[in-house]
Amino acid sequence: MPWIAYIAHFIAAGFLTNGIPHFVNGVSGRAFRIPFAQQDKLGSPIANVVWGWVNFLIAFLLFANIGPLYIGTPGDTIFVAAGMLVTGILLARIFEDESR
Repeated sequence: MPWIAYIAHFIAAGFLTNGIPHFVNGVSGRAFRIPFAQQDKLGSPIANVVWGWVNFLIAFLLFANIGPLYIGTPGDTIFVAAGMLVTGILLARIFEDESR
């Protein structure tokens, strides 16, 4: 598989990971921070559902159209897991400041 597919799958895993907290907070009816909310305001639950869905869509398009994704192969597994881990740590650091 070409190396660009591994990079695309790493980025797709980041979008997938970023979509989870937005979608979960949105469907739970809670306001949550989204990138296009004004200054310190939180995005509405509906905006978070939409933003989470957009992240899922981008991840799907990257997984489906660049690659293909082979679950269980060492290369794809490592790059997807690393993309999720790196994005998860970055998001934890960003959202940690808000909870204080």
